[in-house]
Amino acid sequence: MRVCIVSEGCYPYSSGGVSSWIHSMIQAFPDLEFVLVNIVSSREQRGKFKYELPGHVMEVYEVYLQDDDWSRWRGSSRLKLREEEWRALRSLMLNENVEWDTLFEIFRSRRFSLDRLLMGEDFLRIAVEVYQKRYSQIMFSDFMWTLRSMYIPLFLVMGTEIPQADVYHCVATGYAGVIGCMGVHFYGGRLLLSEHGIYTREREEELIRATWLDGLYKNIWIEQFKKMSTLAYHRADVVVSLYPQARELQLELGCPKEKTLVIPNGISVERFGGLPGKSGEEAEKVYVGAALRVTPIKDVKTMIRAFADARASAPGLKLWLMGSMREDPGYAEECVELVRELGLTEADVEFTGEINVLEYLGRMDFTILTSISEGQPIAMLESFAAGKPVIATDVGNCRGLIYGEEGDEFGEAGILVHVMDQKEISDAIVELALHPGKRKTMGERGRRRVSARHRVEDMRHAYEELYGQPAENTGGAEEPPAVREEEAAYGRDRRQAE
Repeated sequence: MRVCIVSEGCYPYSSGGVSSWIHSMIQAFPDLEFVLVNIVSSREQRGKFKYELPGHVMEVYEVYLQDDDWSRWRGSSRLKLREEEWRALRSLMLNENVEWDTLFEIFRSRRFSLDRLLMGEDFLRIAVEVYQKRYSQIMFSDFMWTLRSMYIPLFLVMGTEIPQADVYHCVATGYAGVIGCMGVHFYGGRLLLSEHGIYTREREEELIRATWLDGLYKNIWIEQFKKMSTLAYHRADVVVSLYPQARELQLELGCPKEKTLVIPNGISVERFGGLPGKSGEEAEKVYVGAALRVTPIKDVKTMIRAFADARASAPGLKLWLMGSMREDPGYAEECVELVRELGLTEADVEFTGEINVLEYLGRMDFTILTSISEGQPIAMLESFAAGKPVIATDVGNCRGLIYGEEGDEFGEAGILVHVMDQKEISDAIVELALHPGKRKTMGERGRRRVSARHRVEDMRHAYEELYGQPAENTGGAEEPPAVREEEAAYGRDRRQAE
């Protein structure tokens, strides 16, 4: 069986929970062939893998959402849309019963310049209609450039080469969901969707906070992400979430209830037993660990400030920031500078960079996560498996992991705090720092919870059943004509060539 995993902006280019999950999924099925379709921002990321890919990953395809060569994409000929093609493009731009299959066929079978499509008469004619119906209160020239910038990544995605597979497993909706739907449309097979965070809501939150867009332009982008998610929800055979509240969000966004399924994240619990503990010298301190990427979404600055405040009441504290500092170098440097400004030294706060968390967790007294957005954090599961309690912000499934879901009577395994609440986070650090008995009790509760509900064996069994179910559609279109090598760069980069 051949499984195509489609992801955006994560594996195998970056560390983090979703990347770790994909890698563990591939490792869990050594008898299957895997193909990766990786959606990345630009060619600068080409082949820059942080993971060594298992041998049963047969191919890697790269899709670029931004590309300096887009204006010369797929030849230089002018595209004159047929009537049914024009209607399909109009349905997309007006978001009225979008005719996705016709759009897929346009970008698969026609050779044309993407530049000339976006600057052409057909696109302009539809844009004018959309503008007059919905957005006439804003500048038309700004509106047109917003549309073009919004459709460039989608059209690049729809023009990519899709590998043939028995199962297309998308790890998000959005552009990944579009590619999965294309794969099933052309080749048949089965479409699975696993959402770690709810993609549409995450993009909506980002756009609301964005300073580079104003007013109605944000609404235009939000609608674009919603229409792509609607496509994935309605064409997927199964839509998986990690916890019940995420499933409820999927239903609110229009996902058919009968397709939804909750499969929690799973880890190898045994790997975290018997970890090496503190040395004699280290036993005098209270170690706080944060396994994360040093990026704004993890709100590391609030964590550092809260830690600095906590040291006034618990002077033996040390904070270990364990994770990559390369994904947002500017923010990482600001965090390093903040440590200096607060009068802290490396003896107080240490940035370890990327490490093997197994070498550190046993030495931790508790861990902390101050993210402003999460799904079901692998870092929390690993901390619990090591018997360490967690301080976490009330995002994603952190509440359920600390307090337990329905029917879970293990008890509190940490302290839940509000997002960006520096005092509340500081007080929680002090509380655990000064009460070793509470740390031990909470850590044991977390260990029992993850052992009962988050084992990788259970997750593997659930997906084994999904992968093994026969596809309803085993037909699909014929193989596409050979694509020229220069075109293939938009959709296919063989791992062997890297």
